[in-house]
Amino acid sequence: MFLPFSWILGTSESSTFDSNPIDSYLQGLVGACGISVLCNLMRVNNFIQTCSDSESETESKQQSSSPVNSLKGSWRSTLQFWSVAVLLSLVGSRVSSLIVLEFCLRAVSAWASARTDANGRGLDLLLIQCQFSLGCGLTCTLAFLHQGAPHSSLSLLLAAALSWALASVSHSLWSHVARLYPLHSTERYCGKCITILTSGHTILTSLQRAVVLAFALATVASTATVYEHFLSQKDALKFWTPLTLCYTMLVFYIQEDQNRQTGTEALLHTVVLRLGAILVLMLTVGDWSDVVHVLITFLGEAVCMLLSQDLLQAVLQEEEDDTSLTEPRHKTRERTWRTSDDS
Repeated sequence: MFLPFSWILGTSESSTFDSNPIDSYLQGLVGACGISVLCNLMRVNNFIQTCSDSESETESKQQSSSPVNSLKGSWRSTLQFWSVAVLLSLVGSRVSSLIVLEFCLRAVSAWASARTDANGRGLDLLLIQCQFSLGCGLTCTLAFLHQGAPHSSLSLLLAAALSWALASVSHSLWSHVARLYPLHSTERYCGKCITILTSGHTILTSLQRAVVLAFALATVASTATVYEHFLSQKDALKFWTPLTLCYTMLVFYIQEDQNRQTGTEALLHTVVLRLGAILVLMLTVGDWSDVVHVLITFLGEAVCMLLSQDLLQAVLQEEEDDTSLTEPRHKTRERTWRTSDDS
């Protein structure tokens, strides 16, 4: 079915499964570790912000002291980690490159819309939605850097070990904060909690910079991979130029539609539209293996979104709090104007 397009674009079906399975799994493990670090640090940031509020401090103590919630969170994080590691190892570098470039396009659209949005909710939601795209970016970067290397398996093993250590440290930090931060922040005898109390407000900013740097490197690797596999032939531009323009218009439409909606269903609807468009693109100019990889990407996005409901609810709750704080001000201004008009 895809042989004519593969012949025109200069691609082959056997080029997508020529990598070492061990290398692919190590790359997926590195990507899963990066996602784990992102989620754990975001949970730490949201928790300390909740504890800083005097009205919700008592509630946060009760939630953190519950062993059921801690066990549930540990079970969900473990399930997400190994599921994402397996799924990332199955996604090829061709589809991973397209996912990274598509996310960069979404990031530009979200940044443009956030400049006109007062609450900046789009950027916070984008950081939550970038989980699987971040994993694809890490795997694509590693595949690009180790392409043709004589000792790629050893290098990937060292990278996986380092990533595992960072993920373990971030998970240990989140577990410590969730259980003991409300107590240690008041008693002030724990070094970790004192450090978080004094410099915890910089966690989100540092995390955003690290994510931007990771995607900047992944963009270079993805561009080279896409050019090598899809755009190396001159006839390929005849297919990719109109498809790219149509997909860019679709991304901007999805971003505007997402700014008008809230909740998990809207995000899942956005994921279906985006990946559905990539699926149609691969049906047009890709191989049969690329279509399978896009379907695997559906599962990866679903796993990351469904198991990150606490982060999503925190962003939506913060938006509701900001709205409730701004509404009384508008009402007070209206009353002031009415009083001045009556006088």
